[in-house]
Amino acid sequence: MLTKISSFFQSLANDLTESSAQQNSAEVTIEVACAVLLCEVMRADGHFNQQEQAKLALLLIEQFNLNEDEVKQIIDQALIQSEQATDFYRYTSKINENFTVEQRITVVKHLWNMAYADGELASIEEHVIRKIADLLHLRHGEYIQTKPRK
Repeated sequence: MLTKISSFFQSLANDLTESSAQQNSAEVTIEVACAVLLCEVMRADGHFNQQEQAKLALLLIEQFNLNEDEVKQIIDQALIQSEQATDFYRYTSKINENFTVEQRITVVKHLWNMAYADGELASIEEHVIRKIADLLHLRHGEYIQTKPRK
């Protein structure tokens, strides 16, 4: 009986180790990291439409000078990762490692553009943007500077 229980927990531990290794092996690119954060804002209010998806593609093209195929691939990957993400750290840390303060400010400006893509700002979208700005180590003044004057 103890042998069966022991082997059960051993197989469970092996499954967790394999799952973790697969997740870590999928390296997050800077483009995907930004796209995931944009997707998080897009999905924050519980619905997203064609207008928001078009804005997402436009922002990625603008930020990274990508072609349509590359953008589609990144968005597909970002949507999957966004649905599975439990926090923003994996993505914001990638941005922090690779972007200057000015570039991080631009990312937050893009998040605001994403939030307003459907013509209105939901409070949950503003909350998500604030949380991401904090994780990007922006000071309060820098965060305020990113907010559109509507």
